[in-house]
Formats: sequence, structure tokens, C-alpha cells
Amino acid sequence: MKAGINVYTSQGTADARGLSGHRLKIIRAMEQFQIGTWSILPFDIQHDVEEPLGFLLANTAGDKLVFLTDTYYCRHRFRDLTHIMVECNYSMDIVRERVASGHLHPGQMKRLLKSHFGLEHVKDFLKANDTRKVKEIWLLHLSDGNSDEKRFKREIQEVTGKLVRVAGR
Repeated sequence: MKAGINVYTSQGTADARGLSGHRLKIIRAMEQFQIGTWSILPFDIQHDVEEPLGFLLANTAGDKLVFLTDTYYCRHRFRDLTHIMVECNYSMDIVRERVASGHLHPGQMKRLLKSHFGLEHVKDFLKANDTRKVKEIWLLHLSDGNSDEKRFKREIQEVTGKLVRVAGR
């Protein structure tokens, strides 16, 4: 906002982060808005913060993108997507191994499971949605210790048959 960029966020997130000012744009789940040629539909997601949102974006060129991060589940289903950007933070086998070896506290594991999308849930999410038109799937927000970038990319490609990319950390 200090750089002159509008920030679109929920009231819960704005309050929690202490955001204010003329660049702050409060948005609500299931209330569509426009930015340029993009139509954006925020939707509720599950996370351990106030009023988290995911986003469905569509432009006039026919692209349709879902953006999902910082959630452990998405109840919404989507059709005609061309791009998927989804958190893939951890895998249960890696998390269990790290807890057993003492490298991850059981309390951290508990929070992780109630706040982030794991590989197994991402696969379920992708299977539950219409991916026929998808051109790319981007995996986001991989955990430094609880993920395996090459494995996650390979397994998502195997499940979907789509081009999968992993965002840099």
C-alpha cells in the first residue's frame, strides 16, 4: 500500500494485520469485483486466521484461474479452469517421519494439518474438479522441511496428466 498499490482483502484479514488507508479495498466472499479485464470471485476457505479467502479469476480472453493457498480444504468445485494455483505444503509421510525423528513437534504437526493443504488433499481436490481445460497447475507454498518438490510435481502430473510447475521459494 505504501508503494501505491491497492490491497484487496477481507475485513478479518485487514483487522488482524492492522491495515487501513485509501488503498485498502475490503472484499467479501461470493461478491464478485473487477480489476481491469479480470473478474474476481473471492470464496471462503478454511484456515486458522480470520476470514481467509481463495479466488476464482476469469478474464475476457477466456482464461479461468483458481488461486488457493493457506487452506487445508476447499468445499467449492470449479469448472472450465485453465490454470490452477494451489498450495501443496506437505505430505503426511514426511510429516510423520519428522515427528518420529524429533525434527517436528507434534503440536506443529497438529497446526499444520488444520491450516495447510497437503499433497494427499491436493490430489483429492484436483480429482474432484473439472481439469479438462487446464493448461498449467502451479504448486505453491511448499514447506521447507515437510515437502519434496520433485516428488510433488511428479505425483500431481501423474494424477492430472497436466503441466505442473512449482513456484520458487
